[in-house]
Amino acid sequence: MEQYKFFASAPRGLEIPLSLELSRLGAPNVKITDGGVHFSGDLETCYKANLYSHTAGRVYLALASKVYRTEQDIYDLAFSVEWNEWFSVKQSFRVDVVATNCPLKSLNFAALKIKDAICDKFRKTDGLRPNVEPHTPDMRIRGFLDENQAIIFIDTSGDALFKRGFREKTNIAPIRENLACGLLFLSGWEPGIPLLDPMCGSGTFLIEAARISLNIAPGSSRKFAFEKLKNFDPDLWNSTLQTALENELDDADLPIFGSDVSALAIEAAKSNLENAGLADMVKLKKANILDLDAPAESGVMIANLPYGERMGELDEMRKLYPKIGDLLKRNFAGWNACFLTSDLKMPRFIGLATTKRVPFRNGSLDCRMYEFKMVKGSNKPSKQALENQENQE
Repeated sequence: MEQYKFFASAPRGLEIPLSLELSRLGAPNVKITDGGVHFSGDLETCYKANLYSHTAGRVYLALASKVYRTEQDIYDLAFSVEWNEWFSVKQSFRVDVVATNCPLKSLNFAALKIKDAICDKFRKTDGLRPNVEPHTPDMRIRGFLDENQAIIFIDTSGDALFKRGFREKTNIAPIRENLACGLLFLSGWEPGIPLLDPMCGSGTFLIEAARISLNIAPGSSRKFAFEKLKNFDPDLWNSTLQTALENELDDADLPIFGSDVSALAIEAAKSNLENAGLADMVKLKKANILDLDAPAESGVMIANLPYGERMGELDEMRKLYPKIGDLLKRNFAGWNACFLTSDLKMPRFIGLATTKRVPFRNGSLDCRMYEFKMVKGSNKPSKQALENQENQE
């Protein structure tokens, strides 16, 4: 079977979990870079990466690459692709360009040159030009430019892979599903380990953990752009999908717990769990985090803390942190507590020694996941230790 080169994007900070996923799927030549992972493989590799990856954003297939200096070089590269071998002139498309250390003055102009080259090539081969559709295209073309190399990709995913197809209700700042999965992996949680999200919002961590526990492939209930490509192999895809469905586990009573102080958040989480077919497998309750007892002797607590972007909200959060620290010492000995925040001073205020700091990006925000391993006795670090933690950021 023909071999291709791919690039799977990921939220910054999750490149390592994504590379491990792709390696477990059997993808060869896995190579980490900022914002994603390069790999190679055949069509089955492409289908599996889209179907099974919990952490990828999209999977792109490389069509052409070359050293460039000018916008005309980019046009020539895009024109060299036999586009009518990949999709029909009747299908719409859009072009996006991303860059690192690109010497060109305008990425928009570079995108326009790629679009013009695609249309001109279709005019040459088919006598017609495809429509450009900026919002809901059949095909997404991506140009990547670094300081001297240009690569033209076609998106095999379509909608971003974090769109699993079941979450309807969200809170004010929902975390994307692929980011939630990556942080779950980095927290040390695995199926069978009790999990508690005490600020569960719309339930993303709970849903993703339950689906992982039941071995449900993230993309098993959605469509992909590769199904519209001319090289699509329906028999291979149906076989790949059927294998995933057959490997799903039966319903189970999972040690996954969620709570939130907001009744509206609990209703949203409950609705999303029902849409995902998981309502009977996750325990939900309305509760303030400060009133919680550990639901098991040990486990992983993970929470997406309010990011304190509104006026006065950061001060309120910093008053809450030491109370959370006291709760953890009092009620959660034996647990690993992981908190997501953009407040880099959070460990100082919570008054606990961090055992892990994972930098990541949540949209435009520079964030951290701080881990605190709670052991019997005092976790209170010295003032100097807290200052050293901040200096390491």
